[in-house]
Amino acid sequence: MTDLESFRSDTRAWLEANCPPEMREPIRSDADMCWGGRNWTFQSDAQRLWLERMVQRGWTTPHWPKDYGGGGLSPGEAKVLKEEMARIGARQPLYSFGISMLGPALLKFGSEEQKKRFLPEIARGEIRWCQGYSEPGAGSDLAGLQTKAEDKGDHWLVNGQKIWTSGADQADWCFCLVRTDTSHKQRGISFLLIDMKSTGVEVRPIVLISGSTHFSEVFFTDVKVPKENLVGEINRGWTVAKRLLQFERDSISESRGEIPSLAPLARKHVGLDEKGRVADPDLRTRLIRNGMRASAYGLTLARVATEKNSSNEPPAVSVIKNLWSSIAQERAELLTELLGADGLGWSGEGYDKASLDATRAWLHSRAFSIYGGTYEIQNNVTAKRVLNLPEQ
Repeated sequence: MTDLESFRSDTRAWLEANCPPEMREPIRSDADMCWGGRNWTFQSDAQRLWLERMVQRGWTTPHWPKDYGGGGLSPGEAKVLKEEMARIGARQPLYSFGISMLGPALLKFGSEEQKKRFLPEIARGEIRWCQGYSEPGAGSDLAGLQTKAEDKGDHWLVNGQKIWTSGADQADWCFCLVRTDTSHKQRGISFLLIDMKSTGVEVRPIVLISGSTHFSEVFFTDVKVPKENLVGEINRGWTVAKRLLQFERDSISESRGEIPSLAPLARKHVGLDEKGRVADPDLRTRLIRNGMRASAYGLTLARVATEKNSSNEPPAVSVIKNLWSSIAQERAELLTELLGADGLGWSGEGYDKASLDATRAWLHSRAFSIYGGTYEIQNNVTAKRVLNLPEQ
């Protein structure tokens, strides 16, 4: 056996013996997703046990160095672990912006002290992060941000506002873009790590059209931040921010690699024709098209993963993110349509949970082409940095 085959055999045996049966069931709600942090309450003993066992092996962050709480796996081994988890339907033991965004940025730009302080806590699920980027006047034009950090000698003094901050009401810390020089746009931005328990931090949840409060406004009023919480160089935070956005868009796409088929629901709610096909030919055609696009997307992710393993160049994540957004929005519309009147329910008798979830999912899907960078911004990034098209 090759080393990779041996690793696969050992990994398969360990997962079979250590992944609780409950953690192999499909995710039913946000509560099934373990986010960790100071305020996290485990939903079951199985959820807690699964996280503890994966932390012991470093497999919440399998590709990170062991010195920082990771598993120290090679790209090939990390791929095998992902495949073997998928084989038994194992849930991710931990969902974390620290893992998908901040951690990779710290590995590249952080000081050794910052890596040793924050990365092991992220890997163990002991700290939950939110992202302080967007502002009321700086969304697509992120470099226009105005939240200001003043150098007070022994600390930074932060004043300003962020908006659309995912999970801010549950987060322990925030990785935040602040303005440290008003004479330059991109070259006047720095990257700070801010404890959300600091005096002067106020979080106001935003109720969305879907009824959820995933996003919040965050206000900073004379917030003192230690000098050592600056990541990278002063006024060079834009470089860190751009790389982190690539990690974010990559994670948004990769986390949606598997898109379940709608065919079983269509057969149930629409019915079949005399040949055993979904009765509505137009709907059937669009379902097939969406399924083919989803399959092609999954194959594209696999190819991109292979390319990442053999190259240090970041993949065309903007293309991938837009592709996923389009497929997922189309799927949400198809789901609502095939459910008919059941797909229009909000609450009350006569609607099952699946129907109500579909309605909210359709409303939530409108954000897919906005968050993580709008559809148009992603196309601009692709044109400029992938296709090298001239700017007008």
